[in-house]
Parts: sequence; C-alpha cells; structure tokens
Amino acid sequence: PPSRAMAETVEASSASFSSELRREGNELFQAGRYEEALAVYARALGLCAPEERAEKGLLHRNRAACALKLEDYAQAERDASEALKVDGGDVKSLFRRSQALQQLGRPEQAILDLQRCISLEPRNKAFQEALRNLGSSMQEKMRNMSCTDSKVEQMFKLLLDNEEKDLDKKQKAAQNLIVLAREEAGAEKIFQNDGVRLLLQLLDTGRLDMMLAALRTLTGLCQGHRSRTMAILTELGPERLLAVLEMEAEQVCLATYNLLQVVFDALKEGLQKEELSKKDNALVPAKELKLLLRRLLEALTREKISGYGRDSLLNLLINKVPRKSPQDPNNCLTLWVIDQGLKDILEVGGTVSQSPEGLQVTENTHMTVAVLLNKLYGDLKCDAERENFHRLCEDYVRSWFQDHGVPGQLRAIQTVSCLLQGPAEAGNRVLELSGVMEGMLALCASSKEVEQLVAVEALIHAADKAKRATFITTNGVTLLKEIYKHSPRDTIRIRALVGLCKLGSAGGTDFSMKQFAEGSTLKLARQCRKWLCNEAMDRGTRHWAVEGLAFLTLDADVKEELLEDKAALQALFHLARSENQSSLFAVASTLVNCTNSYDHEEPDPQMVELAKYAKQHIPEKHPKDKPEFVHRRVKKLLGAGMVSALTCMMKKETAALSPACRELISRVFLAAVEDPEDRGAVVAAGGGKALIPLALEGTDAGQTKAAQALAKIAITTAPEMAFPGERVSMEGGAVLPRECVSCVKALSCRTCRPKGPRFKSRERSERPLLAPASANLAVRKHANVSR
Repeated sequence: PPSRAMAETVEASSASFSSELRREGNELFQAGRYEEALAVYARALGLCAPEERAEKGLLHRNRAACALKLEDYAQAERDASEALKVDGGDVKSLFRRSQALQQLGRPEQAILDLQRCISLEPRNKAFQEALRNLGSSMQEKMRNMSCTDSKVEQMFKLLLDNEEKDLDKKQKAAQNLIVLAREEAGAEKIFQNDGVRLLLQLLDTGRLDMMLAALRTLTGLCQGHRSRTMAILTELGPERLLAVLEMEAEQVCLATYNLLQVVFDALKEGLQKEELSKKDNALVPAKELKLLLRRLLEALTREKISGYGRDSLLNLLINKVPRKSPQDPNNCLTLWVIDQGLKDILEVGGTVSQSPEGLQVTENTHMTVAVLLNKLYGDLKCDAERENFHRLCEDYVRSWFQDHGVPGQLRAIQTVSCLLQGPAEAGNRVLELSGVMEGMLALCASSKEVEQLVAVEALIHAADKAKRATFITTNGVTLLKEIYKHSPRDTIRIRALVGLCKLGSAGGTDFSMKQFAEGSTLKLARQCRKWLCNEAMDRGTRHWAVEGLAFLTLDADVKEELLEDKAALQALFHLARSENQSSLFAVASTLVNCTNSYDHEEPDPQMVELAKYAKQHIPEKHPKDKPEFVHRRVKKLLGAGMVSALTCMMKKETAALSPACRELISRVFLAAVEDPEDRGAVVAAGGGKALIPLALEGTDAGQTKAAQALAKIAITTAPEMAFPGERVSMEGGAVLPRECVSCVKALSCRTCRPKGPRFKSRERSERPLLAPASANLAVRKHANVSR
C-alpha cells in the first residue's frame, strides 16, 4: 500500500541521514573537535530506528572514543557497554571500556576486558602491551599497600614503646601517621589494621604529644566517611572524649573540637533520613547525633570539664547547630537544643568566674555563651518559637532570683548580662521582671568585690536602650560616680567608669546632646587611656578600658586626643592582636568612630527649617568631624599600624568575630582606602587578602562595604600585589580578584563602580571563571575598570 511504501522510504532516508551524520562526526573527531563530534553522534542516535542495532553500536563505540578524549571516563564506560550489548565481540569497544575502567580505579574489571580482547585478537601487540602495563601497575600497587601496612604497624609500635627514648623519632612517627590519615587510602589502611584500638591506647597515655597525634589521626579517619565515623564513635565512646576535655591544655581541647566537628558533619548527613536501609544494619544517624548532642549539653555543666573544654563545646554548638542559611527551612536541631539544653547553656552563662564554687570558665566563656544564645535566637522562624525561648529564659532567671538569696541573685544577674550581650530582646524582657533592676542597683553598692563586679557589668549592658539609659541615669549615675571615686579596687573602678562612659555618650554624634558637663567625657577618656596603657593590669581589666573608649569616641574631641596618644594606640592594637576575644568588637567600634565610617545622612535643609519652625531638636555635627579632620585621623591610624591589627583580627577563628564585628572591620577598611594614596599601604599590610573573606561572609552591609573597598584597591593597584595567589588576565585595563567578580554588589555600587574596558579573571590553571547568568549580566553591565 502507498502508506507502507512511504514509511519504508522515510525509514530508509532516516538510516541514510544517520550514517551521513556518523561520517560527519568521524571527520570532526579526526580534526580534534571532540565535543562537536559527540553532539553529532548524539543527533545520529536520535534518528536511528529500533531495528538499526548495528548502527547504534557503531555510534556508541564512537561516542566512547570522544568521551575518552574529553576525559569523561564514566560516560566512556557507559557508551562502550551499550556498544557491547549490540556486539559482545567488538574489540574496539572492549578496549575502550578497559581504558575507562582503569581511569575509574577499577583495574580488576579492566584486566578482564583486556584478556577478552587478546582472546579475540591474540597477535594484537597494543592489547598485549596494555595488559602488561596494567598488570605491573597493579603489582606495584599491591607492593605499596603491603609496604604501607608494615609502616603503619612500625609507627604504632614506636609510639607505644615506653622504652623508646628518642623523642624525635616518636614525633616524626606521629606526624607521618597524621599525614597518612588525611588521604583516603591511608586512612582506610589505618582503620583496617586495628588502628582505632591503637589510637585509643595513645589517647590513654595522658601524654600531650601522644594525645594530640591520636586526636588528629582520628580526625583524618572520620573526615568525609560516615561508616568509619560511626564505628569510631562507638569504639571511642562519649566518656573518653569528655575525659579529654577535662584537661587544662588548650591544644588538646582544640584538637578534640576539630574531631567533634568532623563527627558532626558525618552524622548530620543522615539527619533528614528517617531510617537507613535494613541491609546496612546500622543505627539511624539522627539518633546518634541527638545522643551525642545530649551528652555534650550535659557536659557543659560538668564540674570537671576545663574552661578550654567548655569553650570548645560552646564553639561546636555555635558552628554546627544553627542553620547555615535562612533559606534552609529545617531548624529542628536548633529547636531540639533549646528544649533540651537551653537551661545548661544559661547555667554556664550565669557562672560567676570569680566564685570558687562555680564551673571552670575562661575570660572568653561569657562572650561565647552570648554568641551561642544570639545564634540560637536568630535561627528561630516564628513568634511562637521566640516566645518559648523568652519563657525558658524568664523561668530560669526568676527561679534563681527569688529562691536562692544573694548568691542566686548574683547568678541571675550574670545570666541577664549574657543575654543582653547576645539576644538583646530576650535580655530586655528579663530585665522587666519584678525586682531585677532594683536588685542590680542594690548589688552595685555591695561591699563585696565579686558582687559589685557582676552588678556593674550588667548595669553597663542594660544601658543600651534609651528607656534603660534614662532609668539608670536617674537612679544609678550618682552610685556609679561614688564607686568610681571611692572604690579601692581598680577592677571595680574601671567598670564604673565604663558605665559612666556609656551614659555620657547616650547622645551619640549629636554635638548638642551632651549628658555630662563640658570636659567630663575628656576626663573619662584620659582615665581609660591610662588604664589601657597600664601593662601591669590583666587583659580582662584593660578590655574594659577599650569598652569605655568605644563609647566615648563618639565625641570628636576624644577622637582627636586619642589619635595624639601613640602609646594608647599601640596598646589598643596590641590588645586586638591578643587572645582576648571579648575585645574585638570594642576595638572595631573604636576604630569605626575614629574614622567616622558609621552610617550618617546629611539632613534635608527643608526638614531642618521645618524643625526650627516647630521648635524641635535639630542634631548638630561636631566641628572636628568635618572631612579634613577625618582624613587626618585616618592617616594617623594607618601610620600607627591599624591595618596590621585588623588583619590579625581577621585571622582569628573565634565566635567573637560575629557578622556585626565583621561589618565594623569592613567599614574601617573602606575608610582606609578612600584616599588612593593610602591603598598601597593597606595592601602592603595584608589588607587586600583580609578583605576577601569579609566580602564573602557577614551582614549585607558588611559584605557591600568590603566589596567596595576591594573595588577601590583593584583600580589603582597591580593585581599580583593586591591579591597575591591570584592570576589574572586583562583586556586593556585593571581587574578585580575572582571573589570580587562574584560580588555583584561591588560592581553595581554607585560609589565605587569602576569605569573603563571590560575585564576577565582567571585562576592559576587559566580556567575561565564561571558565574551565574545574573552575575554575568551585572559584570557585563558594570565591570568596566580603568587602571
């Protein structure tokens, strides 16, 4: 019939066109245009009729050759297998599959394919040579594996030998073990050779170097491997880990923290799964994770845990419990920790460090607790969840404040102080409980140093809100003045001084809103500088001097005096470089004030006239906050080493380096690079490298400020100097580093948008930068940069 004849004609033409496309693909392959050849073969496959099995086999075989050239070995293996389904004796497909399997790390299967090739073509020298090479490489691998086994055994024997006195040998053996565990093959060898049991023996020796080697090796074994992690966690047990955290050794606690981080990462992979496959015969990771979390929350209030160990546990909760992104809808882990462990966290926050009966804490513990509370509160999604948080905090503070006398009130007020430094909304809610503010003021007048310290610190943190500041100004300023003038203890006097500084700066930058008499803020600032420069004082006390300056430097007269005091500036930067984490925010705030890099808007002249007519208050700018004064202050700070201090602050891996603190640092950097003449000095001190992480992480405002600073550096400084480690190619102009290209905000910002030829960034491997379509559009539109 005509229809049948037409169908046969169409099939014949399709087959002809498919063969023609295959020949076109062969020509492209011969010309080295493998990607185009692959696309043509794919089109030909789409035109093949079901009965054209031979043609399909040829096309799949040719696709396998293209995939091998493009180093897509998984695709090459799939295409060769499809070709072999058509013709199991196709030696070309067998050989190509053997090549792909060898690259995919499956040499045993590759050998089987090569042996089949030789059985089909016994005289083919290429097949014989490939089989010999593969066999010799497998033998070499087996020899290396057996050699590794013996080396692992020797390292453990040397480390566990109590009679071995050569410490250098032991140190090298420990380092080799750590390096070996960082590679998957080495980690598996250690694990298979009873390494976990031997590592636990090292851990039980109690020697610092052996314990560090064991913990770091265990971290390598757990890295990215859930089943090994589960087995190690079962063998290790929480009690042994907690016993390690009882040591007063910061290095050991840090190594334990790193191990726990890796364990958390492995267990969190299975948190969303309700159950594992029954054939795995393993526990549900979610259950394991919650069991581990419960033990760690209980350990927070364990008396034997050292201060460093407690800080490690708190930092672990900060990094692993809250969601990484608000776009993630699942905050179940945060809710679980709040329900099960908020009381334990508040107990650590309420510990009075000077009390001999309390938990062991460090100078950074209270700040770390405040950061954790703030992270947990910020991870809540709705009013009901936040109300539950408030209720738990209020119940805890109320229970201590009402039923345990003065010691209980002291603990309650210390808890309030932590809440005010963290989730301020929760802290202010607790302050409104009956009798809390009155009890705080009463303890400020106590004759006992510990009670005065805690109460004055809480009073300082409570003065943040205007309502609180008014209440304290009315009821507490006289008391703070009395403490400052007559207390024999400098630790108390400096805290009272900071309280006065905070109240004295309540008017902010408004020159007309002065809380104290003319010259009082200058006197307070001089005393703060005196204590800051006194190296005989402990760092915790000197930190309070910086806190005072952070408030007082809102006054331009104080800024000018501080910039003339070189000793005070050096003491400020030295404290920023120290291990005292609680000083970071205060140092950054002081520098923001001195550089006037806070947000300020010029008032609308019409609104000013309207306010005058209505007899409303009009903010006044201090004469010494004019641009020429600010410019001179920035120059002096750069000369004193400000950028070096900021760079050191950015290198600290600490919870105190919060998004708000990072934003302050970004603001200071942007002020430092405002003048093109200063950008070279900023880059020379490491400012370019320090700005990159600031542009990638933090608040929106902080990222924008850092990206603007990067853009300003990029248009005036040679890229190899500004961003060492990045290779860039230019098309007639300067460039931004790879990270800055991805930050569309920097490129679209009106204040720093560069002008000139387009740019292109490349990494060391000279691979082109890939960016989302929206980013590419912004780059094309805004990334015109002039040298």
